[in-house]
Amino acid sequence: MSTRTRVAVVGRRFAPELLVPAALGALLVVYFAVPFVTFLSRTGTATVLDGVTSPAARVAIRNSLLTAPASTAIATVFGVPLAYVLARRSFPGKRLVEAVVLLPLIVPPVVGGAMLLTAAGRFTPLGALAAAVGVPLTDSLLGVILAQTFVAAPFVVVTARAGFGAIDARLEQASRSLGYGPLSTFWNVSLPLARGPIVAGIVLTFARAIGEFGATMMVAYNPRTMPTSIWVSFVAGGIDEVVPLALALLAITLAVVAAVLRIGRVPTVIDR
Repeated sequence: MSTRTRVAVVGRRFAPELLVPAALGALLVVYFAVPFVTFLSRTGTATVLDGVTSPAARVAIRNSLLTAPASTAIATVFGVPLAYVLARRSFPGKRLVEAVVLLPLIVPPVVGGAMLLTAAGRFTPLGALAAAVGVPLTDSLLGVILAQTFVAAPFVVVTARAGFGAIDARLEQASRSLGYGPLSTFWNVSLPLARGPIVAGIVLTFARAIGEFGATMMVAYNPRTMPTSIWVSFVAGGIDEVVPLALALLAITLAVVAAVLRIGRVPTVIDR
């Protein structure tokens, strides 16, 4: 890079017209950071360890670690193919399908939980049938998974669709011209090329699922997950009571997100 180019880059980097946007952005960053700092300042190692090792906390952590990955897997298995169809095909009713996918993002989670109860509650035909065969859809881990999937699945659909839509369709056409079928083209061309947005969608889906409270509280208040247990602790003892589980929830979320992002960066054959 020449001296003139470096000067130009530095000039753009510190351009006066960026001062106002930078200042506004800095205020938002501070707004994000202050609650984290003040919350962490209330923690104590002994208190946190005692809180997360209590029987109720261990059960809540176990329930969240069972249900959130399950709902994320369900959302991915069904959401990614749906995203591909929405990105690549036009069909009657497509706009309606897109609206239905977005609805769980628009309605408040508590309302979403109420909707699930009208469809799968214990007094509905579906809920009564499931309970009769020993698989209750409410007040069970399955109910938690239903609630988490309902509110979190749209994230992977929306992001994966954007990823598939950004792929040059000529690459898929070239694969088909070489004799590969639709499924083989999807698996070996489309899916690897859209990997980044898909991984981002999976991360967002998991984070939304493990932190879900409103719909879960409506559909399956018991058994308790970490968010519902945090609410119960807050009602019973205030902010200090929620610190241990809140930190555990944050740590689990960050660890899983980091792992998924790391896996998402592993090169595939198509990257070489």
